[in-house]
Amino acid sequence: MDRRGNDARDKLVDSARDLFGDCGIEGASLREITRVAGQANTSALQYHFGDRESLLDAVLEKHQVQVDARRASLLEEFETREQTDLRGLASVLVRPSAAMLQVEGGKAYLRIMAELIRDPERFGRDRFGLRGSLGWWTLAAKLRMPESVSPLHRRFAAMQLCFSELSRRASTKRRSDHRLFVSDLIDLTAGLLASPVSKETEKLLKERDSKRSNDRVRT
Repeated sequence: MDRRGNDARDKLVDSARDLFGDCGIEGASLREITRVAGQANTSALQYHFGDRESLLDAVLEKHQVQVDARRASLLEEFETREQTDLRGLASVLVRPSAAMLQVEGGKAYLRIMAELIRDPERFGRDRFGLRGSLGWWTLAAKLRMPESVSPLHRRFAAMQLCFSELSRRASTKRRSDHRLFVSDLIDLTAGLLASPVSKETEKLLKERDSKRSNDRVRT
């Protein structure tokens, strides 16, 4: 692809990121993305990406590379020091993504990520950075997670909290110092990971598992 083609592709990615962030992934029309990107050829987007899903992948990849690199570095440091505190683990989850608050286009990226985690179908397609976060995801399962609740619940809830709050922050105007916000978010995430399981929750989990077991027997 020549330089002109690369420039057109980059403009489409940036326009899609901003419009997806402002209007939602499905709320932004492909025609509007093409117009904002300054592309006179209405088929430019289809030529470069094919469809909305491939365009979304390109939008995420541009920023996820930075996030993954930061998270991998923090995770390596965490494991090298043989830390076991959940706040340190929460920091590995939060800080790399929170850094995007100060990166050009990063706030729109965070709003997109928050929308994605609310969409089980898209989340399941490994667009949430799970490839880069797999080490964190695995380590979180080993560190004092409540035994009577699947670790998936706590890990997934931690990620939901992280990106929900980062998206809210990304939508807040005239805030340039994020240190207090990030530290508090790490505290909240660590608290969620360490949250004890109540007797009521244990009882309801057992009832659910029993019902599922009975349903399988009937079928």
